[in-house]
Amino acid sequence: MNNVHIVTLGCSKNDVDSSMMYSLLDKDKYKMIENPNEADILIVNTCGFIDAAKEESIDTILESVEYKNEGRCKKVLLSGCLAQRYPEELMKEIPEIDGIIGTGNIEYINELLDRSLSGDLFVKTDNLNSAYLEGIRKEKVNTTEYVKISEGCNNNCSYCIIPSLRGKNRSRKIEDVYKEVEYLVSKGAREIILIAQNTTDYGIDLYSKYSLANLIREISKIEELKWIRVLYLYPDHFTDDLIEEFKNNDKLVNYVDMPLQHISDNVLKNMNRKTSKDHIIKTLKNLRKSVPDIVIRTTFIVGFPGENQEDFDQLVDFIEDIKFDKLGVFEYSREEGTRAANLDEQIPDNIKEERKNEIMAIQSDISGEILSKNLEKTFDVLIEEKIDDNNYVGRTYMDSPEIDGVTYVQSDKELEIGDFVQVEIIDSLDYDLVGELIWILQIS
Repeated sequence: MNNVHIVTLGCSKNDVDSSMMYSLLDKDKYKMIENPNEADILIVNTCGFIDAAKEESIDTILESVEYKNEGRCKKVLLSGCLAQRYPEELMKEIPEIDGIIGTGNIEYINELLDRSLSGDLFVKTDNLNSAYLEGIRKEKVNTTEYVKISEGCNNNCSYCIIPSLRGKNRSRKIEDVYKEVEYLVSKGAREIILIAQNTTDYGIDLYSKYSLANLIREISKIEELKWIRVLYLYPDHFTDDLIEEFKNNDKLVNYVDMPLQHISDNVLKNMNRKTSKDHIIKTLKNLRKSVPDIVIRTTFIVGFPGENQEDFDQLVDFIEDIKFDKLGVFEYSREEGTRAANLDEQIPDNIKEERKNEIMAIQSDISGEILSKNLEKTFDVLIEEKIDDNNYVGRTYMDSPEIDGVTYVQSDKELEIGDFVQVEIIDSLDYDLVGELIWILQIS
């Protein structure tokens, strides 16, 4: 029996892929373990989206190889986006790597393990547009679980390499997603987070219409499911039907993660975004009018080639006007193999950094103002961590795990991980809230 540990880097979509690989392991030969110090085989599930992610992946691979060289594990294997993007280069530069599978080859995980242990170098990165592997059931289920509703992307944004790494958009059938969610809920999941490269494009390839709202309505029928959260909702196909679902569906939390990237039509055009300033503003206004307590999170890219001062000023004015609840900023990363990498008027790094810092300073004030308005309000909170006998960490509907803030809960009563409780907010911090327990709503 060989112990296997997967080091997962990057986004929640990679988390799902790692979970699938663990579930596919031949249990007669391989055992999934959480402690890398006990591993015979290390698999680095890499990210290759932007420079910072690539650097983190390379550093992790090198650390794993050093671990192997010290005799602390037998094999180091790679999967994920960086492995898909640079298999030959990685094997050449780091010959200690014992095998690679790409993003469309997860089903070959056991062959990868078997052949590496026998001394064969197994590298498979074809089958980019492979069908989603249905019927795989996660063995260890958490209170909050991510469910991938499609793979790949058809957007072809000029700065993005993802379509080359993940293939074209391939939606899963509604009934297949339903079965997975039903299983996860039966094993204790209470919050399901739907993810894809672009969730608003869900279903267009299968049903000839945008079908995210239909999918949400179906899985809402699962009785013990408490919260449904959706990430990566692109604005171009944010339908009126979907807005109505946010308005009327009690299980769909009023939280919209909408990566906008910019507001200047000049920049949006050069990014090859399938939207416009007017459409974005109209969508946001419709959302807030229809769902007054909606929480909107977004991300922007600054320093895109050709972004002049007027473009940037438009972005600043837009952020100050809209006052997003949550906001992140990326400095443009010049990625080889993308159209944007060949554009003229590349922006110097120091200007990118200045623009990022300016926006984040603005957003810090906005976030503080928004959070302070929650004082004395009551919220449902999902308990995720126990600090000590009287203090816990949880999340309201306003916060997505790992990327947003938390709510610290003071309670004289014993709470369990997975409990839903009602709290009154008594204080706000820079990005977090502090609340006191009112009562327990649902016991895990």
